[in-house]
Amino acid sequence: MKVHGTKINPMSSPSQQWNSELYQTSHSFVWQYGRDLLALLDAKPGERVLDVGCGTGQLTAEVAQSGTDVVGIDSSPEMIQSARANFRHLRFELFDVASLPYEAEFDAVISNAALHWVRDQRGAISSIARALKPGGRLVFEMGGYGNLRRVLESSYRALTSLGVPDPEKLVTWYFPSIGEYASLLESRAFLVNFAVLFERPTNLEGGEDGFAKWIDMFGKFATSAVSPEQHETLVRRWEEFARPAMFRHGVWTIDYKRLRMLVTKK
Repeated sequence: MKVHGTKINPMSSPSQQWNSELYQTSHSFVWQYGRDLLALLDAKPGERVLDVGCGTGQLTAEVAQSGTDVVGIDSSPEMIQSARANFRHLRFELFDVASLPYEAEFDAVISNAALHWVRDQRGAISSIARALKPGGRLVFEMGGYGNLRRVLESSYRALTSLGVPDPEKLVTWYFPSIGEYASLLESRAFLVNFAVLFERPTNLEGGEDGFAKWIDMFGKFATSAVSPEQHETLVRRWEEFARPAMFRHGVWTIDYKRLRMLVTKK
């Protein structure tokens, strides 16, 4: 696995711990951008839909508005707890996407900003395929090739400055190209109908503190590699190295690059 030539080790760092309150208050852009997937999903009343990586449930609720029977799953207990509190009328379950218990139960699966966190990609794709009915569709968006290049490069510089060896090995995200992921999907019972890789520079909320909040939410791969006493120093150095390319007119901009696809089960 590579991000602009940087190797990604799928098993090297501890599991991400989620702050669901911070996710909802300062990073709502994640699920708001996911709304773009709804038109591609084109869910019909009466269909059964599975939302993989549902987070705090906002996108799941929007899918439900089309009259579908929707189930949201996530591997984070914190996220599932928040989703159930937010939308008590909907069903949310704690599952690992690579070991779903469903067999040909769903007409469609939707997933937004979740699959690049998955370490067992082949297991996840096979599990989703099992959950779908024949001819069922999978619509998703995830980090694509080149995603977070500037963020990662600045993190490596900051970690190296604090004596952390081989910081590239800490990253567990998976950001594939279209061809790479299409091959993986087609090897596991899917046909690719639509695929696009595109840039989505995203402005962060919080002004000067926006990037520090982003690190608090998504940067555990780096902050977990230093002692608690070094945490603040790491964040400040990370900001320092990222600032020239990512901070303009009081706003931090993250260099997201997204892979969006629609595939159907053979």
